[in-house]
Amino acid sequence: MPNKKPNFLVSIVGPTAVGKTDLSINIAKQLNTEIVSADSRQFYKELEIGTAPPTPEQLNIVKHHFIGHLSIEDTMDIYSYEKQCIELLNELFLLNKPIVFTGGSGLYIDAVLNGLDELPDASPEVREELFNTHKNEGIEALRLMLNKLDPDFYKEVDLANPNRMIRALEVCITTGKPFSSFRNHEKKTRNFTSIKIGLNRDREELYNRINLRVDLMIEAGLIDEAKKFYPKRHLNSLKTVGYRELFDFFDNNCSLDFAIEKIKINSRRYAKRQLTWFNRDKEIKWFHPDEEATIIEYINSVVN
Repeated sequence: MPNKKPNFLVSIVGPTAVGKTDLSINIAKQLNTEIVSADSRQFYKELEIGTAPPTPEQLNIVKHHFIGHLSIEDTMDIYSYEKQCIELLNELFLLNKPIVFTGGSGLYIDAVLNGLDELPDASPEVREELFNTHKNEGIEALRLMLNKLDPDFYKEVDLANPNRMIRALEVCITTGKPFSSFRNHEKKTRNFTSIKIGLNRDREELYNRINLRVDLMIEAGLIDEAKKFYPKRHLNSLKTVGYRELFDFFDNNCSLDFAIEKIKINSRRYAKRQLTWFNRDKEIKWFHPDEEATIIEYINSVVN
């Protein structure tokens, strides 16, 4: 029996619309392997347009995991994702080949690569008070609190996700310390080596791609998709860029043109926060997505 090779996880990260999906598929084909997704927006099978998941044709080229495996009614917290993803990777590494791991959700990527810290529990009173703040004063009140109590995490978190901000605020208020001070102080031991590849483009190029992607989503039927899920807009899975702006339009809070422009603006802001997050990790080696041959050469230099 041949000796078991070391386990390598090829982590391909970067901002939304940069080109992670196409490159990841091409690299997975080269390595004759499978793809594990770390994009929390693409967990939900019903959201076929607004989360820009791989197309059915792309999914047929390479086997993907954690794409469209949940209903919007389901929940997947970061702790469950870490556990399930590590269990899956242990199975996939039996293939004796590198596995491609890709996405733009920084917290989920960190959970798999480094593990999660044990965070203190918050009192039910603190949690209830924060939920009431969100209900009565809106999401902007949570943003202001978080920016005051933990400006470092404020720069990285998805500011459209109230649950994630509430969890951070719970820790801040309960302990009197910033939420970010509890994160990833001790890395968990993993049975793989991560080859960290970051993808980026010039800002104008990236923002043009984001704007074009939104236009294509609108052409593909995003408005009708959002309208279908409007009655369930309270679900956490729908509190995301592309849907909440259209829900505002359905509520007659803005025009359709304004809602579409807000999707573009918020998508660009999200991309900026993603880059802020990934730039913290000095182990990431950055490339332009068009440098496919150079990236594959780099992976092979580490693996072989």
